[in-house]
Formats: sequence, C-alpha cells, structure tokens
Amino acid sequence: MAKTVLIVGAGFAGLNAAKTLGKKGRDLSVVVIDRRNYHLFQPLLYQVAMAALSPADIAYPIRSLLSEYPNIRVLLGDVQSIHAKEKEIRGDFGALKFDYLLVATGAQHSYFGHDEWEDNAPGLKTLEQATEIRRRVLTAFELAERETDPEKQKAFLTFVIVGGGPTGVEIAGALGEISRYTLEKDFRNIDPRLTRVVLVEAGQRILSSFSPESSERALRDLEKLGVSVRTGTRVTNVNKDGVAMGSEFLRASTVIWAAGVLPSALNKTFGTELDKAGRVKVNPDLSLPGFPEIYVVGDQAAVQVNGATLPGLAPVAMQEGRHAARNIVRLAGGKKTEPFHFVDKGTMATIGRSRAIVEFGKLHFFGFLAWLTWLFVHIYYLIGFKNRLFVLFQWTYSYLTFGRGARLIVHKNWKMEK
Repeated sequence: MAKTVLIVGAGFAGLNAAKTLGKKGRDLSVVVIDRRNYHLFQPLLYQVAMAALSPADIAYPIRSLLSEYPNIRVLLGDVQSIHAKEKEIRGDFGALKFDYLLVATGAQHSYFGHDEWEDNAPGLKTLEQATEIRRRVLTAFELAERETDPEKQKAFLTFVIVGGGPTGVEIAGALGEISRYTLEKDFRNIDPRLTRVVLVEAGQRILSSFSPESSERALRDLEKLGVSVRTGTRVTNVNKDGVAMGSEFLRASTVIWAAGVLPSALNKTFGTELDKAGRVKVNPDLSLPGFPEIYVVGDQAAVQVNGATLPGLAPVAMQEGRHAARNIVRLAGGKKTEPFHFVDKGTMATIGRSRAIVEFGKLHFFGFLAWLTWLFVHIYYLIGFKNRLFVLFQWTYSYLTFGRGARLIVHKNWKMEK
C-alpha cells in the first residue's frame, strides 16, 4: 500500500512540493489540502488592490495545476490542528492519518497586540482583502467628489500606509501614480493630484532588507510620485477617523496595514520550540525536531542560513518546498535526508510605473531597466499561459495609457436590494 503524504497549504511552498512529489514520488499517495480552491500569486496582490489587475489574473485553480499528476488528490478544507505523535491532522473535514506531512500555510499580518485595528486598517494577504482595499480606495475618491466640506474632503483624499517594506512601498507608489495620472481627468469637483499619500515606517529607513543605497533611491522615487514618507515613526492607534502617531493624529478615511507578519496559528499545535516571531525552529533538512517525517516550510519556518533567518519571500518558499519534497522521497526510499541550501536569486520591489529596484548579490540597479526585470520575472512565474497573456496585456495598456482596468467598487453584501 502506498504511503500517504499530506501537504497543508497550496501556496508557493506547498505547490512546488506537490509538483516535485508528482514527478519524483509517483509511488506515494499525495493529498494537498487548502482552505481555498486556488493558488494565489501573492507578489501581485497589491495590483488587484490598486485596481490594475482583476483577481482572476493572479489566481489559478489548484486542481487544474495538479491534474496531470495521478498520485495527487486535492482536498478543500481548513486544517485546525496537527497531532505529530499520532501522525494525524484534524480539520473541518474530519481527521486524516499520514506517513509524511509537509506544512506550508503561510502567514498573516501582525497588529502587534492591537487586533482591533484590523477593521479600520486591512492588511493585504488575501484576494478578499485586496478587493476590500480597492473598494475603500475608490470609494474614498467618490465620497470626496460629492463632499462640500473642505476638511472632510481632505480626509477622504488622505491615504495612510503603515509599514515601509516591499508591500507598503509598492502600495504607496501605486496610490501616488493613480492619483496623479489615472484619475485626474475623471473627476470635476476634486483634483486627485492633491491626494495625500503617507507611508509610515517605525524603522529608520524604508525597505530595510535592501541596501541603504536602494532604500534611498526608493525614497526619492516615492517622493517624485507625491508620497510623504515618515521613518522612525510608530503608530500608536488606528480608528475610523485616522491614525495616531504619538501626540499627532492624522485624519484619513483609508488606512492600509503592511507592517508585521504573524505565522499560522498551526505552529502552536506542534508542541516544539518557536522563535520570537512565532515561527517553528526546524532542523537543517527542514524537518520538525523530533519528527523526521514532518516538514515545516515557507513563512511558518525559521530557517537559519549563515546565522540569519531567511525572509518570508516567494523564492525562499519555492526552494524550501521542493527540497522538503525531495527529502520525503529520500525517506520513503530508505535514504538519508539532506540539509537545505538556499540559492539567493536576488530581491526586487517596484515603485509605480517604470520605477523599481533590483538587488542581485553585489549588482544593484534601478529605474526603467529594473522595472523591466521586475516585470519579466513576475510574468515568468505567473501560473498558466492565459494568466501571463492577460497580465501582459493589462500592463501594456496601463503603461501606454495610465489606465486602470479593474476600477470596480464591489460590496460584500450579496443580497439584492429591495
């Protein structure tokens, strides 16, 4: 009887693990479990939030992605706990036994003990959050257009992004671009170019994972788009009227949260040591200490390389997923596992139209060439030819016309009004 491998999560790590097992572990019975039926290309999620792409452009059905592998079954479900000693997981689908387990359920935003801020400052990790941010941003312009009170109008046209990492920088750049170029001809009572976009970062510089040179270049690019960047500034409160930063209160109708990461709550069910951020401290081969048949990868895992913990980026998750899957094949074949070695393929971030920064080892470059590199890499890694074609068309259109093709305000209430 074939041994069972359970993969929890079909993000970058889980999907790459499944494909590896589909090719190299054909004698294994693999079950991929995810609470959603699609794989989400998260690096482009901000493009959905900023009305440049539609949700279907960056999401693809998991079943379609894995249909060519006869040894893989896909299960829609929410895993609620993991019982390592019993070799069992439990969820809304019941209980499932496993011989090998790979867990890669990702992470969510951390509000640093202030979860009540989420209602007024949504994060950006899911399609639902992206469309909600899009709704809030576009609605703010619409409400400002009909407002006669200058102070209220100013609040509607003020957008605050909390967190100066890649996500925060990309959102701020896109907002600056939308207000300056995309919407300027669409409104009569307001001037969208007077929109105030404020990026708040608690650290001393934005993009702290990049070199100081790249951070400074990104800062200058954001300022050219009209974005006000505040570093060394900590948010102390968020409510429906705006953001408090110490003794200062900034009135803003739209606040977007891009600060802090909190690993999946499943980590607490393992019963093993976690780091300060809540990630599982795994062995060099990515297995769970004391449980060689269980692997934890992606944003959930604290993987040490040269004394530093690898960041929660897509290239890291993809490499970890493939390596963990190969180790499972080795274990199933009675062989020893191998330690994980990360190959750094560089980091990049985009700042609006035709502006980006790219770092690859000692090679750092900026501007239009960096943006083309960013564009090529993201198109290449998009799942499915149709997705690549649509996204390329959308970006070409946006670049030539400054247009935004998905400016739809969609409310959550699905019932027809009577």
